[in-house]
Parts: sequence; C-alpha cells; structure tokens
Amino acid sequence: MQYLGKLFEEVTTYLLSKYCPTISLTVVCQMKKIPTGISALDSIIKGGLPAGSVVLLLSEIGAGGQEFVYTSAAKLLMVKKDPASRHLVLGDECQESILPEEIHHITFSRAKQDILDEIKNSFNQNYYDAIEDSLNISDFSYPYFKRTMVPSGWTGNNNPASIFSESANNNLLRELVDFLEEKSEENMVVIDSLTDLLSNKAIDQYELITIIKGIRRASKKWGGVIYLLLSKEVIDRSTEYLIIDSVDGVFNFEWSKNFRSTRRQRYMTVEKFMSVLPHLRREKIARFNAEITDYSGYHVANYEMIR
Repeated sequence: MQYLGKLFEEVTTYLLSKYCPTISLTVVCQMKKIPTGISALDSIIKGGLPAGSVVLLLSEIGAGGQEFVYTSAAKLLMVKKDPASRHLVLGDECQESILPEEIHHITFSRAKQDILDEIKNSFNQNYYDAIEDSLNISDFSYPYFKRTMVPSGWTGNNNPASIFSESANNNLLRELVDFLEEKSEENMVVIDSLTDLLSNKAIDQYELITIIKGIRRASKKWGGVIYLLLSKEVIDRSTEYLIIDSVDGVFNFEWSKNFRSTRRQRYMTVEKFMSVLPHLRREKIARFNAEITDYSGYHVANYEMIR
C-alpha cells in the first residue's frame, strides 16, 4: 500500500509538472471546503463541501430540505459575525474551511417577510437574528407572477421591488442567470425552489435544465456553493433524473417508511457526490438520522451503518 501511495504521488507530480506547471500537488490535496453547517456531516466529509459545488436538495415535504438550508445559513452567518465561535458552532473539522463572503436566498413565490416569520417561529433567537441581519433574500416574485392570472395585489407587487424595473425584460430565467453571474462568486446561493420554476408553465423545463448545467460549469470558477431545492414527486421521474445528472451532488431528505412505528423519523442520504461518497463508504455510513429542533435547527442525531 505504501508503494502504491508513493507511485500515485510520483505520477501525479509528473502529470502536474508536464501539463499544469503552475499547480502543485499540495494545492491539489488541499481542496477548499465550505462547511454545510451540519457539524456531524462536516466532521465526516472533512470540513464541508468542495468549493464550486452545485448541490440538489431533493426533499419529501417536511423531511428537512428547507430546514437544512436555514440551519446552514444561520450557522455560517453566526460564525462570520463572531469568528471566535467557529469551533463551538461548526466543530473541529471546519477550522481550516472557508466561509462564503455572502449568503443569498432566492425566492420566487414566497415573500421575504413570510420566510423571516417562518424562521422566527421555528428556530431560536440567535438563528433568527443572524438571518434577519445578514441573509440577502432576493424576491423574484415580480417576474415569476407577471404573466399569470395572479393579481399583483395578492403578491404585493403593485410596486415592484428595486431588484427589477418596469422597463426590464422580466424574463425570469434571464433575470436569474444575470443575478447568479453577479452574486455567486465566493458566495453561497440558495435557489428556492426548482419546484416553483418547474411548476410554472411559462418556463421551458429543458431550457431550465440547460441553465443548471451551465451553473454547474460556471460554479467551478465562482468558487462558492449553490443549493437547489426540489420537492420530490412533483415532476416526472425522467425530468428528475435529468436534473440529478446536471448537478455535482444530491442530498436526499425523506421520511421513514416504517408505518408500524408511531414516531416518524427523518433521514438524509447522499445519492450522488463524487468527493463525498468515499468518506461515507470508508465510515460505512448508509444514511443519517436527522432531527429538527428550535434550539439546534437541522442536525444529525446519529447514523445507520452498512451491514
């Protein structure tokens, strides 16, 4: 094994010197990681997700996808505000991880105040304060509802938000692409949600999937992390597979299927992620048992081993 390890190092060093002379083996080995904020997960995957990742959060209703991004945003923002709390909030493995410069949350059908109220009623005051103070919530409801029968009075868009102007094209996907181009570099961006986009008949599904592929490609240059929320079983399976194929990783959130138990259990599994799955296999982890509390948000209580 030592011989194989030495051989791998020598071959890698040779290839880098020949084809990428400006990149050292040390740089390759020291991949930049961005914490998820879920400390039990970050400890296993050695500090978080690789910078430049596009991650699909595929969730059954209420199974934890939404709470995952709220918890992640709140914890990262708390540490940015108080760097001394990094060890306490993020854990041992995230001491060398990088934090996003900014965190952006894109919403299409929900109002900013609705999101803040939900967080205030669900989590502790520290989480809410961090999100209210520093989370950048961008409301795309104006172009989302513009060509529908929904009256502007229902959505509060009698006076469009400053992010959009009356003279703008208001092509929703174009506005989204422009926003990502401007705001994604070294940042964390949450797109909430693909479910909204895929249920809007004005949006071409295949054009959206092509954009997701482009986001994946551009994200390697941006160096942040992008989360895409999608509810399970709202689109056909073939379209779901196309989306899964277009991202770097997939976190699957689901409820237990054991109907004999009176207690419902949330689970999270990693369905796809080249840089994450080897860690789970090495630790023989099949799936994570998750809980959501007002005090700690979304957290991994324990995990089930591969038998």
